[in-house]
Amino acid sequence: MMMDEMSKNLRMPGMEMMDMAVLQACMDACSACEQACTICSMQRMDCAPACMNCADMAGTMMRGMMRMQGMTPAVMMAMLDACAAMCQYAMDKCMDHADMSEVCRMCAQACRACMDACAAMRESMMKQAS
Repeated sequence: MMMDEMSKNLRMPGMEMMDMAVLQACMDACSACEQACTICSMQRMDCAPACMNCADMAGTMMRGMMRMQGMTPAVMMAMLDACAAMCQYAMDKCMDHADMSEVCRMCAQACRACMDACAAMRESMMKQAS
């Protein structure tokens, strides 16, 4: 119901038929990644700086998707690429500790899910643009 109402207000030039299910999945994955990275950064392991940055990026990505007015497809795709790159970096750092830390393992999984959701969102946008 919320996404139906939001879809009336979320309009990006040239993206009037955006797939709201893909958008919602990406926002959910970004939210989960932000939370996992925030928790992981509190462990004070050497992955903490990457996790803090990833949490910020995922949160920014999520908020950007919630208020798309004024955003262009090119800007959104650049943000999706940046979010995926930050998730990849944090995931790689956390994987160094995944065998010693359940928190790092879960954080890496959340980063992977966010990367995948950003890729799906980007792919959906490419289909809509063509």
